[in-house]
Amino acid sequence: VQLQAFGGGLVQAGGFLRLSCKASGRPLSRYVMGWFRQAPGKEREFVANIRWSTGSTYYADFVKGRFTISRDSVQNTVYLQMNSLKPEDTALYYCAADQRFTWSTNKNEYDFWGQGTQVTVSS
Repeated sequence: VQLQAFGGGLVQAGGFLRLSCKASGRPLSRYVMGWFRQAPGKEREFVANIRWSTGSTYYADFVKGRFTISRDSVQNTVYLQMNSLKPEDTALYYCAADQRFTWSTNKNEYDFWGQGTQVTVSS
């Protein structure tokens, strides 16, 4: 499966963005889709994931109540709605697919990755 992430940009603190991750090559019905982010000089960290078949979601504590992950089966696309953005949310955001259905927060369990989209939040 090929993943293409887009929707990043520059936004002021308190603002919002919606990231999209378009998948091609295979239907995502048996995947877990995740969003990760990586700030300069830091490790890539888990943000949120969703089980495609059930819509079940899981979030990192630092985004709970601000970010929402969702999917559109017709468009074969997963979204990350980011509200109340903070400067510390600034990072390169990646989408990823886990074909083994581990539903993990560990980046090493994800088999396919998109190219990343930059999110910059100014204070």
